[in-house]
Order: sequence, then C-alpha cells, then structure tokens
Amino acid sequence: MRLEKHKIEEHNSGLLAEHRHQFEFVGSSVPNLGDVMHKLQAFNIAIPSWALGTGGTRFGRFPDGGEPRSLEEKIEDVGLIHALNRSSNSISLHIPWDIPENAASIKALAAGLGLHFDAVNSNTFQDQKDQKLSYKFGSLHHTDKAVRKQAIEHNIEVINYGVQLDSKALSVWLSDGSNFPGQLNFRKAFQNTLESLQEIYAALPADWKMWIEYKPYEPSFYSTTIADWGQSYLLSSKLGEKAKTLVDLGHHLQGTNIEQIVSLLLMEGKLAGFHFNDSKYGDDDLTVGSINPYQLFLIFNELVEGMDTRGMNHAMDIGWMIDASHNVKDPIEDLLQSIEAIKIAYAQALIIDRDRLVKAQQSNDVAQAQEVLQQAYRTDVRPLVAEARLHEGGALQPVALFRQENVRKNLIRERGTKTISTGL
Repeated sequence: MRLEKHKIEEHNSGLLAEHRHQFEFVGSSVPNLGDVMHKLQAFNIAIPSWALGTGGTRFGRFPDGGEPRSLEEKIEDVGLIHALNRSSNSISLHIPWDIPENAASIKALAAGLGLHFDAVNSNTFQDQKDQKLSYKFGSLHHTDKAVRKQAIEHNIEVINYGVQLDSKALSVWLSDGSNFPGQLNFRKAFQNTLESLQEIYAALPADWKMWIEYKPYEPSFYSTTIADWGQSYLLSSKLGEKAKTLVDLGHHLQGTNIEQIVSLLLMEGKLAGFHFNDSKYGDDDLTVGSINPYQLFLIFNELVEGMDTRGMNHAMDIGWMIDASHNVKDPIEDLLQSIEAIKIAYAQALIIDRDRLVKAQQSNDVAQAQEVLQQAYRTDVRPLVAEARLHEGGALQPVALFRQENVRKNLIRERGTKTISTGL
C-alpha cells in the first residue's frame, strides 16, 4: 500500500496553524535554530525487515493481520513509514529470513520508494532448514572447525547479498556462549571467534565495515562469548579499522552507564552505530523511549558532543537502526513512535548550551551542569521535529494519519490475516 501525497497534504493543512504557533514559540528560544533544523531533516534511522511483523514471546505470536508476506511487501511497509515520517529512508535485511532473489528488482522497488539498503545481518543463532551442521553449541566459537567454517561461509554469503544491494556493512551478532560452568574454555572460545571473524573480515569489500554486537546473556545464561563492549572492542581492534562495536540499547545489564560506553567508543573511533530499543528488565525490545527517555537523551548528549569533537557527519558516519519488535502493538505504529522518540532525544541534545555546560564542568559546578542538561531535556522539541518532517514532505502527526487512513485495515484487505514467520 502506498499513501498518496495529497492525503499527507490534507492531513497537514488542518494542523498547520497550530503547528506554526508551536514551532515559532519553541524556535524563538533556540539560538542555532537553522543548524538544528538542517541536522534534524538529514537524520534518518533504518528499519529492520524483521520488525515489520508482530513480534513474539517464547510462548507465541499474536498478529493482527495485514503483515508483510514477502521481502517486497516489507520494503513497501518501510516505504509507507518513510512517507509518513521522512526519517526512515533505509531497510536492514536479515539473511536468510529475507534473501533477495532478484537484487536488481529489489533495488528498483526500494529506490522507487526513496529507500536504500542499510547493513545486512547474518544469522548463526538458530538452525535453518536443510542446514548440514547445528549451531546448538555455538557457531563462530564452536569447538568443531567444520561448524565454524559453515558459519564463516554463511557470513561471506551475506556479504555477497549485501554487495548486490549496495549495502556497505555486515552486522554480526552471536548467541555463542555457555549455559553451565565448565562447558567452555573461555579463552579458546574467544580465540576461535577471533579467527573466524578474521576470515570474514578478509572477505569484506574495501569500502565495507563490520559491526560487532555484544550481549551479556540470552540465549546462553552462564556466559556469552561477546558479552560486553570491552570484548567487542577487543575483537574490533584486533581485526582492523573496518571493524567497530555496535551498541544495542537493550543488550546491557540493569544500571549500565551506556552513555559512558558510547563516549569512550566514540573517542577511540570504534563506535559503529546503534540498535535502538528500550527495556525495563532485560532485552525487552520495547518501543524506543517508552521506559527511560532521559537515558536516551543522555546518550545523545554524548553522541552529539563526541561526533562534533571528531568533526563527524551526524547522519552518515554512524549507523542508526531500530531493533524493537513487541507483540501487543501494531508494528508500524511502534516503529513510528520509536523514530519519533529518537529524533526528540537528538533534537534535545542539539539544543544543549554547550558553552555553559563546558564552563560548569570545568569549574566543577555540578548543580549548574544539571541545570543545563535538564533545561534542554525539559524543552518540548516536538514542534522542531514536526517542522523537519513537514519540510521533507512528511505528516505532522504520522500515527494519527496512519489511523485516520485505516492503513492496517487496508493492509488486511490486501494481504489477509495469514502471516509468514519473521524469524522471531
């Protein structure tokens, strides 16, 4: 389904007067308004192909229908999201869930919707149909060299699919780990992983990156072979300049200071990017900003400061992607809300009075530093985000328009209520 441009224009016309009033009020207090708006308009977040269907739990899925039945329909849904918010101009594929059988046709479809392909993701955390060897006891760290070779070849196959789609990065997440003490030799498991990644790294095209993700637990509950940012950083440092650490917000133990991790990885030039989500207890895959929006803001505070210090392009030099898929929301509405939360946090970070903050930090004025941060955080920047969206041709209120046009009902009418597995 495609949303006609005139529908968006009609929606905006009824909200424009109030929006203008709100934007002018907020904008009048932003000294660097032009720069902020330029950056907000350029900032896009990739949509993963696996998030377009209703997510699941270990007990099952409860889809509402109208979910995409093919890669083509997933791309169409991302095109719909991008039409609504003008901030989702790329899609990230997970192989083998979404193998592009005809790359030229797939690229043409995406381009027609204003989309391109973000990082491609490999999958060695579950056995696939007709797979020769099992990943029950791991993949790239496995004690059996034949299993490691199979996992290496899969990652190289994923790179080749990505080359066909003009992607520029391979994202690697491993479930490799152990469930019981004594099950693994930690040192040998890490060395096996490094050697496996070195073979994959050697297959990367010259202009590609490898993004190495980490996770402290699940599905293994005693140890994970790449359990934290330090282990990912160690691997990426040993591999070379094309390898960097990918931060998934949900992949941390409770209370972890993620913003400090981000700051240090940026300082070392080893921050690949983000998988955005939110969590209350663990890796809950909740809508971004739904639980702890202040932490999201603090992360973006470090991101903006660190990227500016290094002279980086905010929109291009780091990978930004959603990785959330819960089972009780319409997946498109969930993604729209997540993108909005990210852009709000980014906008808040952009309006921080950096000079006052630095002065407070240098003079150890702790109270003043808090005042500066919370002044930005408590500013309602939604009109700025909406104005950036309006300027790019999107809807002032994307979720409201999605519902007004009965998009889900129309998708159910087109596709029916049966769904295919997203792999989740």
